[in-house]
Amino acid sequence: MIYLRLFITFFKIGLFNFGGGYAMISFLQNEVVFKRAWLTTTQFTDLVAISQVTPGPVGINMATYAGYTAVGDVWGSVIATIALCLPSLILLILLGKWLYQHQSSSHIQGVLAGIRPAVVGLIAAAALVLCNRENFVDYKSILFFLVSFILVWTRKAGPILVLVLSACGGILMY
Repeated sequence: MIYLRLFITFFKIGLFNFGGGYAMISFLQNEVVFKRAWLTTTQFTDLVAISQVTPGPVGINMATYAGYTAVGDVWGSVIATIALCLPSLILLILLGKWLYQHQSSSHIQGVLAGIRPAVVGLIAAAALVLCNRENFVDYKSILFFLVSFILVWTRKAGPILVLVLSACGGILMY
């Protein structure tokens, strides 16, 4: 029964997620932390961090980790990952050719123009979700946040550099 619930939950996340893994964070947290209680808030924060530093798409990494944690075995990971990817695969197969043929349509352009700012809002909401007690406990955490933000915003530093510098700083400061 847990596998079916896991499949339905991640299928729904995959079906209604637009904008990639970062846009999925708040939706995923709502489902796996608040509604299902498969993860604690601390585990969810760890899930996001681990998903950032492991190879592959963030959304798929989060589904794999959450599925494993929810069930406690590899099958939870497999089911959550497949369920998350399946809606996109189905939609691409069914709509891909049609969308390609009608990409210059004013209606399609209108739909995309409406979705783009909503995706930015979802990503901003995800950032606010991660601004919790577990991430900003002490001045060191706030310092890591500020330095990372400044490096990315002013120096256009890449995510790998920021993560490596943060990991090294974490070793030194903690």
